[in-house]
Amino acid sequence: MKHQLPKWVDYGLIPLLNLITAFLVAGLVVLLVGENPLEAAYLLVRGAFGYGGGIGYTLFYATNFIFTGLSVAVAIHCGLFNIGSEGQAYVGGIGVAAACLALDHYVPWYVTFPFAVLGAAAFGAAWAFIPAWLQAKRGSHVVITTIMFNFIASALMIYLLVEVFKPAGSMAPETRTFESGGQLPKLDWLFELFGTSLGGAPFNISFLLALLACWAVWLLIWRTRLGYEIRTTGINPTAAVYAGIPQVRTIVIAMLISGALAGMMGLNPIMGDQYRLQESFPAGAGFVGIAVSLMGRNHPVGIIFAAILFGMLWQGGAELAFDMPKISRDMIVVIQGLVILFAGALEHMYRPALAGFFNRRDHRTDSSAVPGTGEAG
Repeated sequence: MKHQLPKWVDYGLIPLLNLITAFLVAGLVVLLVGENPLEAAYLLVRGAFGYGGGIGYTLFYATNFIFTGLSVAVAIHCGLFNIGSEGQAYVGGIGVAAACLALDHYVPWYVTFPFAVLGAAAFGAAWAFIPAWLQAKRGSHVVITTIMFNFIASALMIYLLVEVFKPAGSMAPETRTFESGGQLPKLDWLFELFGTSLGGAPFNISFLLALLACWAVWLLIWRTRLGYEIRTTGINPTAAVYAGIPQVRTIVIAMLISGALAGMMGLNPIMGDQYRLQESFPAGAGFVGIAVSLMGRNHPVGIIFAAILFGMLWQGGAELAFDMPKISRDMIVVIQGLVILFAGALEHMYRPALAGFFNRRDHRTDSSAVPGTGEAG
């Protein structure tokens, strides 16, 4: 029988060991290019957390990763591997832009914002519906369909920006700049409470929405009947069918929620930073969300910490590349890739040894508790 590891090992120790291993290997890479790994690590952390603006950018990137990490996690709980969060974020951005372009001239941001949230969620969910239906009704593997839909979403975005949303006379494939009614306020007041400044970082209130989404996902997955049905379907589909859980409905609903969360990622860069819809706004956040979800053990609390870690790599990596010219932006991508590799593909590297250790320990404990099995006095 497979040994069940303690939760503190499964959710804490193993991710920490994977992370340490990733950074040790990354240190060797830095050493090979002729730089000091310890100095590089210092510059990385200082760039991400050493001043107010760095922290602001770290949390800004983390906001994107929280949404996409939650998107991947909800699908995984249902036994689905949603690789399409990037495309769902693309299409969700269309919903955000539509709300802003329609309302920003007439109402303040706090009126536009709820419509933008609904638009992002609805468009993202709609883009996840066809892969969900194909998986549930036709058996088409959701990994393949969601990957393909990423490319379709990218092509759709380019078409809309060039043919529909681009202002007359403009050469850039983007919408017009939103008025103040389509711009989210920054959380500079939060930094001022701690005696620092946000600087030019675009850290905005969508971060608070991301935290609210974490709470909502926790409530859904572990405190509702639907969440129970989602988890049961993911753990044992045969038992779920035997228990009377409607498999088609559960799969479709889980993917709709997953797509909605991915779509909401667009709120942060579109309303909180660029103040327009541009083709490249997801910037790979949908794919990073896969690693964030895996490293966070598909739990909202773990996803928050994993998202901050990857936010640190994004922001600190940019400053590291500036301070150490030998470490290019491509090298930073290598470091990020190593973290993803050890957090995802090699996640089980330490598990067998730890499982064996705790299995032997429990066996010794059980033996000593049985009369007559201990050593003679």
